[in-house]
Amino acid sequence: MGVIQRFADIMSANINAMLDKAEDPAKMIDQYLRNLQDDLAKVKEETATVMAEEKRCERELKECNAEIAKLQTYAEKAVMAGNDNDARQFLTKKTAMVEKQAGLQQAYEAAAANSSKMKQMYDKLCSDISTLNARKDAIKAKIAVAKTQEKINKIGSSIQGAAENLSAFDRMEAKANQMLDKANAMAELNGAAGTESSVDDLMNKYDAQPSVAVEDELAALKARMGK
Repeated sequence: MGVIQRFADIMSANINAMLDKAEDPAKMIDQYLRNLQDDLAKVKEETATVMAEEKRCERELKECNAEIAKLQTYAEKAVMAGNDNDARQFLTKKTAMVEKQAGLQQAYEAAAANSSKMKQMYDKLCSDISTLNARKDAIKAKIAVAKTQEKINKIGSSIQGAAENLSAFDRMEAKANQMLDKANAMAELNGAAGTESSVDDLMNKYDAQPSVAVEDELAALKARMGK
């Protein structure tokens, strides 16, 4: 029976494997549950149809059994009344009904087996859906925690990058301080060298001996000026 195999496949489906393939498990789990609810509705409808078939076969079999029993009763009454010809007709009809009974019994047993399978599948699917609904919130909570952890991991990477930038900033500041200290030292050294050169020049000024002619002319100038 095709429908039984179809829903047997549904029963054996691995929900966790389907979730593993999902891009967004939080959304897909709701979709899978909706799909299962649709499947449940189909299973329920098919189960009702198969159960109805079982009831029909059972009713026909009971009617046949009742007819056989009735024909047997009438055949016995005809014999008791001495009407063998009537008894033969009742027994002939009974024989035909007995042959029909065998087919009806076989049909009923098959319908009962199919009905039992469908009811088992329907009950199992109801149980599976109930279990999945109970697990749904827990699964979604895990997904939410995982997404939060992913965000924290990304923030951690950003913080690491910021720390590296801060460290680089500190290195640049240290390098700038080093350059400034070096420049100040050079200026200090240049200033000291300039002072030493000025003193040397001044000393050379006084160390220099004026010429005799200039000294004589200076003395004569002073005498004329009364100095």
